[in-house]
Amino acid sequence: MALKNSQLYSSLWSSCDELRGGTDASQYRDYVLTLLFMKYVSDK
Repeated sequence: MALKNSQLYSSLWSSCDELRGGTDASQYRDYVLTLLFMKYVSDK
């Protein structure tokens, strides 16, 4: 059964909320941006 984009987005968003826990969104952003940067660098 294929997922619709909205279902996938909703599922990913709720997973991120659970992983973040009590961390403030601005601090969580720093971790995510760092991971994205490291992924970008490793791909290059």
